[in-house]
Parts: sequence; C-alpha cells; structure tokens
Amino acid sequence: MSFASVESLKSRLPGYARDLRRNLDSVIGASDLPLQRLWGTVLSAAIASRSAVVLRELAPEARAVLSPEAYRAAKTTASVMALNNVFFRTRHLLSDEEYGTLRAGLRMNVLADPGVDRTDFEFWAFAVSAVNGCGLCLDAHESALRGAGVEREVVQEAVRIAAVIQAVATTLEAESTLADLEGPGEPGGSGSTGSVGGPGDPGNLGK
Repeated sequence: MSFASVESLKSRLPGYARDLRRNLDSVIGASDLPLQRLWGTVLSAAIASRSAVVLRELAPEARAVLSPEAYRAAKTTASVMALNNVFFRTRHLLSDEEYGTLRAGLRMNVLADPGVDRTDFEFWAFAVSAVNGCGLCLDAHESALRGAGVEREVVQEAVRIAAVIQAVATTLEAESTLADLEGPGEPGGSGSTGSVGGPGDPGNLGK
C-alpha cells in the first residue's frame, strides 16, 4: 500500500540513505499489520523521534487513517512512555537495587485505561521504548504482547518500524543542519543529491 507521507519522506532522503527509502516501504508500505496498529506505531514512534520534519510528514496521514480515539491514544502512549522510559531506565541502571522498592509518586493512570485495544497500546509502548532505549520497559511490554498471543515475528515489527523512523529522523534532522553548512554540490553534502527538500533546493528540508 502506498502512503503519500511515506513517499514524501523518501523524496527528502539524500542519496546516501537510499536503504532507508526501501526500509520505509518495507515497514510501512508493505506492512501486514492492521492499520490501527501500524499507524499508531508510526505516530508514537515519530513523536518519540523528536523530529519536527518527520512528525510534520507522518502525523497528518496518521490522523486521517486512525479514529480520533486511536489518534489521541497514540499521542498519549508517546507521552506517558517518555516519562516511564526515563524513570524506569534509570532505576534499572542504578546499581543500588533499593531504588526499585521506592514509591514512584508519578501519575500514570492512562496505563490502566489507554483508550484503545490493550494489545495495540502495548505494541505502541514497545516501539516507543525501543526508541527511548529502556530495557526494563521493553521486557515488560514484550511480555504483555507475548502473553496476549502475539508472535515474536509480529512483535519485532514494532522494533523495525521504530528503528526505521528513528534513522529517518536522525538523517533528515542532520541534513537540515548540514544544508546550512555545506554549499551546493559539496562532496557528501545535501546539495550533491538534489533530493532533499526538493530538486536543487536542499534548504527546503526544514520548512
């Protein structure tokens, strides 16, 4: 299936990142996931990537595909996992295990009622945890997905989507900055491809 936002992102990627163009097609365009699970993952991972470029491209399509409830839930997932991933990753990394016995004292009520199918929420949370690098959270959400009967191959799709979106975000944000530093046609620069931000105009990337 072809999505306009994916095609637009592909057109922005420089020549050296051509593998990412194919990977976008693979993890989104050719995905067998149900649309709600797919686009909730895409949106929550895009938010977690912290890339305005990527979010501007993917969020409108996600909003068109998802129900209002699912769209809100995907944003909520990215928000609550931004909190959880920092908090629980830190607890996990600390050598003093006593921190794990302390009361968190943080509101996380949405975890009890995410507003969508529980498995979809766990899938999105797993993807965001991959972007944010919280091993403890990854284990918890993977366990919930496996407990719900989701096969490992399907669980891995969340990581594939998260990895590709993060890589695209990193590349495009770097190109946005480098476009201001590198002249047109400079070796390795944005201007050498003509594909970033429109033909012959690499400076359009961040607009």
